[in-house]
Amino acid sequence: MYHKSRVGWLKHFDFLILDLLCVNISFVAAFLLQYRGDTSHFGVTDINRFIIVINIIAVLAALLSKTYKNILKRGYYKEIVSVFKYTLLIFLSSVFYLFAINSYTSNELRNIVYIMAVVLLFVDYILRIIWKRILRHKLRNTAERSMLVVTTSNIAEDVISNMQENDIATYKISGVVIVDKDMTGEKIKGIPVVAGVDDAADYACREWVDEVFVNVHKNQSYPQKLIDEFETMGLVIHNRLVNTSKVDSKHQLVEKIGIYTVLTSSVNSINAYQLFVKRAFDIIGGIFGCLITLILCAVIGPVIYIKSPGPIFFKQERVGKNGKKFMLYKFRTMYLDAEERKQELMEQNRVKDGMMFKLDFDPRIIGSKRLENGKTKKGVGGWLRVLSIDEFPQFFNVLKGEMSIVGTRPPTLDEWEKYELHHRARLAIKPGITGMWQANGRSEITDFEKVVELDTSYIRDWSLALDFKIILKTILTVFKREGSM
Repeated sequence: MYHKSRVGWLKHFDFLILDLLCVNISFVAAFLLQYRGDTSHFGVTDINRFIIVINIIAVLAALLSKTYKNILKRGYYKEIVSVFKYTLLIFLSSVFYLFAINSYTSNELRNIVYIMAVVLLFVDYILRIIWKRILRHKLRNTAERSMLVVTTSNIAEDVISNMQENDIATYKISGVVIVDKDMTGEKIKGIPVVAGVDDAADYACREWVDEVFVNVHKNQSYPQKLIDEFETMGLVIHNRLVNTSKVDSKHQLVEKIGIYTVLTSSVNSINAYQLFVKRAFDIIGGIFGCLITLILCAVIGPVIYIKSPGPIFFKQERVGKNGKKFMLYKFRTMYLDAEERKQELMEQNRVKDGMMFKLDFDPRIIGSKRLENGKTKKGVGGWLRVLSIDEFPQFFNVLKGEMSIVGTRPPTLDEWEKYELHHRARLAIKPGITGMWQANGRSEITDFEKVVELDTSYIRDWSLALDFKIILKTILTVFKREGSM
């Protein structure tokens, strides 16, 4: 799932606040110069009204002039031009307003506007440059996405340099793949060469990689087989347009990465509105889920501890979106030695090839017993699982942004190590508390290929409506299980 949001609206909002601060600083400075430090004039009605108007003008000028477009990529000259246009628009709009109202203070306010425009030009330019440096540093050190660069040895240094110097984005270059010679283990501009053309797909399958940028020299044959493998894994692929390629992705768009024009291909794409709604729903649902979790702690926490002394929460490292690892939380439903006993029970696993771990009867679950007549008895751990109550602490993962309410089941590390290329496609989105597999009867589905099929169909056909449908279906499934007990 791809969202084209290099410098999002939140960063633009930062610059808008900065510009409003500059406008007000410039106005105050101009005011003090006009009235020689006499602040008593601030009580005049026309002046108070003009302060409000100048801020409204500043916001409208920012929207109309598109002054924040590509702001982090602009150099010093382009920035001063942008600030000049923004300041000029504020100046002309303010003068027009003062002529329109024609009050007794208009002449004095026009003098203030003349001075303010000069001060604003310099103050806004200097503060924008400072804030851009701060924001660039912050973005590079808090990368949200991992980029793998596929290129050739003769242009690798230029490609890395251009991307580092000209593209400010929420990703980091995690590694380089050189397709025309073996340079694995070396570094280019501080970035490690992690693989060659033959083992790049295996590297991407086992590591955190969100996106791939492909830029090979015109004299080098295009690595079509490798790109096909990346596509099979559900990775977002950015092909420099000078390269000839065939990518059968459903979703394609043309955009810029640094100085390069690329054709971006992905399994599915999500626009800013959809992303906002999905994340807003996750946050609201996460808050309610966390509140319920705290209540459940008081009710079932003591029961868990009495039946199996130890922590009431279980945490385990899982694999999230595109291979990014995180710590998942649950209510503990198993005895403390559950992980140690897992290997001895592997022969009873209902899921082929050990891609997931499911037992008809799991003796590691707190309170579970096999009776003398051969029947099994559920304990507290079993009931928590049947009712999916053990999943509630994952709402903390949702609030942290590591998971979503609806997504795919996050695999354990040992499961992930067994993945084939097409299995990795199910990691193209954030993992979820529920999903297509859970909503369609998780206990009955023991074929991992069927799980992959359900997850990839969800990613391919994702919509907000589908998320709500899955949530409703999951709730009905839980009530159905409760009614059959």
